Amino acid sequence: MLKKRIIICLDVKDGRTTKGIKFKNNIDIGDPVEMAAEYYRQNVDELVFYDIMASARGRGPILDLISRVASQVFIPFCVGGGIGTLEDIRSTIMAGAEKVSLNSQAVKNPDLIAQGARVFGSQCMVLGMDAARDSAMPSGYRVYINGGRVATELDAKEWALRAVELGAGEIVLNSIDADGTRDGYELNLTRMISEAVPVPVIASGGGGTPQHLVDVLTDANADAALIASMVHSGDYTVPGIKAELSKAGVAVR
Repeated sequence: MLKKRIIICLDVKDGRTTKGIKFKNNIDIGDPVEMAAEYYRQNVDELVFYDIMASARGRGPILDLISRVASQVFIPFCVGGGIGTLEDIRSTIMAGAEKVSLNSQAVKNPDLIAQGARVFGSQCMVLGMDAARDSAMPSGYRVYINGGRVATELDAKEWALRAVELGAGEIVLNSIDADGTRDGYELNLTRMISEAVPVPVIASGGGGTPQHLVDVLTDANADAALIASMVHSGDYTVPGIKAELSKAGVAVR
């Protein structure tokens, strides 16, 4: 049985780690380089770094900050935000990222997933998807872009399937409805996408207690759980969460 992964997300705005609720009211919570180093010491399995304003502001990735974070962690490191060209993918990987996450830019230019997969391999290409409940969509969920600010005409399940066909090797699935609430992951959405695609699905949005991770990793069949608020707040540590998961019978790294 494959072991489940715990992944910490650093949302970055203007060079600082930030956290909001349902993509709004973000507050500054610290220096991403120092935070990355601390979570590496805590033995987190992977780290994800999202520049949440890059696409909205029409600029590329902050390579200097990415390389500073990469210098502190020796685990898989995924970077998203403002990656809109093959050259952006290349420079982000050269700066120290193992994977790149395409979200808004993948919606605007789906062929970028295929180009990236051809040149760098599917294992480097992650689809970041922000979805919210919408009964007008076939799956019941609509895809949003630009940090959750712009609704698209894409259905979440259809877009996940298409992105994998194009070459995405993993999906970070973020529920806008659950984001930052710490009330638990969106199990229905996560289960639906996990069962539909043949690649790993990382559940994101809503993690507040170790039990929430147990639920999404077992009941919703996610391959990994992304956490942010519950560790940024200091309420939990990575070793503490892993101990609770092990106790609940979840195989962790």
